[in-house]
Amino acid sequence: MLRRSFATKDKVGKMTKPSKKTLREPVKAKLQQQHHHQMESPPLGSTLTSTIVTIAVGPTRRLFACHEDVLCLSPFFSAALRGAFVESQLKQVELPEEEPEVFSSVLEYLYKGDYYPRLLIDKRRNTWSLEDTTASNGRGCVESTVYSQRSGGVILKDTAIYCAAEMFGLDELKRIALRKQGLQTGIQIDVILRSARFAYENTPEQDAKLRAHYLALIIRSRKAFKRSGTMQMEMELGGSKLFFDLFVAMCNHIDDVVDLVNVSSPKSI
Repeated sequence: MLRRSFATKDKVGKMTKPSKKTLREPVKAKLQQQHHHQMESPPLGSTLTSTIVTIAVGPTRRLFACHEDVLCLSPFFSAALRGAFVESQLKQVELPEEEPEVFSSVLEYLYKGDYYPRLLIDKRRNTWSLEDTTASNGRGCVESTVYSQRSGGVILKDTAIYCAAEMFGLDELKRIALRKQGLQTGIQIDVILRSARFAYENTPEQDAKLRAHYLALIIRSRKAFKRSGTMQMEMELGGSKLFFDLFVAMCNHIDDVVDLVNVSSPKSI
């Protein structure tokens, strides 16, 4: 049931004499290297000594390799590795309907607790942002969309990751994906609608996060959607619970506005 509200430059400093090498320096360098390795390690509890599992993703069966104990942080894979569709000798899981680009982000989350671009928080201002994707960090600019074979077109990547997290039982990844999606701007209407349909097709009826996000987004941008031929075509074709939920949400929004006006200026008896 829908709720009523959605709502370097180098610095010149004092010159110092170069220090002499000591036997401690190699030890210090080794410790620093170990610390760097730990920062890049999987979540606590993963040993990196477990069996390597191969995952074949998409119609082209793109192969990914992952440590079994890392993969089993997902209830889906924990059950799957005990299931019938894993070849006992090869330890391989088949995911023919998933997108390799999306699954790559899921694996990155399982190992690092986030996926590129990372989610950053300004604690002083209590605001969220994405890391600078235009910086010269070796990875280049990240795309906010991904092609979905199930939708037959481009959808928002964070939506696809959210739905994959739903399937794999990764609630924290769902929260991260939803937060990142809320930071995306300048998305075309047809991509929004296609992504909304994908969200409805790949989330349960009781989902109150991603579905509500799209309803609120369309309501906030209703002037643009009202002029959209794509929106008109979608409304006329129907075929999805999305549009009834949207109608109900808009009615609730109007009722909230009317109630607010009535409270602000009550009629005299």
